[in-house]
Amino acid sequence: MKAKLLIFLFGLGLSFSALAGNPVNNLAPQNNMGPKYGKDSVQCLMNLSLYSESFQQWRHSHYKNAAVKDAIGPWDWVFKNCPRSTEAIYVDGEKIMKYRINNAPANQKKALIDTLMMVFDQRLKYFPDNYRTHLPQEGYVLGRKGIALYQVSPGSYEKAYNILKKSVELDKNKATPAVMAYYFRFAARMVQAGKLDTLSLINTYNTISNYINTDIKNYTAQNNIRRATEYKNVKGYIDLAFEPFANCSILAKVYGKKYNASPNDSVLLKKIIGMLEEKNCYNTPLYYNALVSMYKIKPKPQSAFTIGKILLQKKKYNEALSYLNKCTTMKDTSALKTDYLLMAQTYFVVKDFPRARAMALKAIKLDPHNGTAYELIGDLYAASAQRCGKNVLTKKAVYWAAVDQYIKAEHADPEMADAMNKKIAIYKANFPTRETLFFYNIKPGQRYRIGCWINVTTIARPSK
Repeated sequence: MKAKLLIFLFGLGLSFSALAGNPVNNLAPQNNMGPKYGKDSVQCLMNLSLYSESFQQWRHSHYKNAAVKDAIGPWDWVFKNCPRSTEAIYVDGEKIMKYRINNAPANQKKALIDTLMMVFDQRLKYFPDNYRTHLPQEGYVLGRKGIALYQVSPGSYEKAYNILKKSVELDKNKATPAVMAYYFRFAARMVQAGKLDTLSLINTYNTISNYINTDIKNYTAQNNIRRATEYKNVKGYIDLAFEPFANCSILAKVYGKKYNASPNDSVLLKKIIGMLEEKNCYNTPLYYNALVSMYKIKPKPQSAFTIGKILLQKKKYNEALSYLNKCTTMKDTSALKTDYLLMAQTYFVVKDFPRARAMALKAIKLDPHNGTAYELIGDLYAASAQRCGKNVLTKKAVYWAAVDQYIKAEHADPEMADAMNKKIAIYKANFPTRETLFFYNIKPGQRYRIGCWINVTTIARPSK
């Protein structure tokens, strides 16, 4: 050790020759914080070298050997006497202080924890900007500070929460996955301890989820799978931790009060809708009310579509149709096809058969393989037998047209073959008999025009 010290002092003499030639480097105050190497630059540089060498030995042993003990004294001198010398004393100091805390008697831990917190505070004081990006690093350092505090003092979760809250507010989606996870963990614990209300936790969840979703999207676009996976894992953790606080009744109760107070606040409405959708709370009255309020402020076809579907569940068919008719400008072909089919089914229920068929035909135009739409038209025809028929022939001839549609349905969608064949068998048995065809002078295979609202041409066929 003495030999190393002599070598160091010899090298230091050369350093001072250069330093003397440019006294501004050390002697003149910079930013009103004193000289970079403190009042005694010789001692500063010597202790920097001594602590750095021992710390590197400790690091290379994966922080397992006893070299850290030799680093503590000189590090402590540098920390107190030349805090502006290098940011490394704070990066390394975090590990040194954690080691000291974990190995100290109980009666010394509090003072050492206070020193650990000073490590972060001084780092921000003397090195407020990142040395690589030259951007403010307060959010990042506070994130490390909050996590470190909890690690050495689990009972200090409330202080850690407030530190991490500020960190996330500063860094937003730039906060590290660990900071986001610990921040939400402490927020949940604050609610459990009665120090925060549920609404605060919900707002925290919304905020963090939005940041995480942004990160996942950005890193996925950059094909950075590792980073995207890290944020996906944090999202999974936060969703799981939020589950006990996120049932639909609680969300509806908390947000219901805010909705009643500001039913026309578009920002609030968007938050309510997003939160309830995230948790699949589609059946809550609040979700419907928020959707309708938002639609009045900012009408969108997709919103009308969703409102219409909810009204169908409520069996409010005419109201549902008014909304479903407002969303036919949707660019999403799949959703538009579903919209037309829902309108067709709803017009069937309210017995407006011509409109029901018109909507089904629009669904088929968008998707020729839509067997369900063909089936619906067949059901419409079959249901019209009594209303359209005036005699035994015309009442049963309608089934010819119905079967034609069922055949089209199974051709359009082969998976429907079994169901359609059952319907075909039922209605074939109800075709007019040969005697009826003979009586009305109709020959099997002859083209036959069905009137009424159906107004289609089919082929005459006797029942088997």
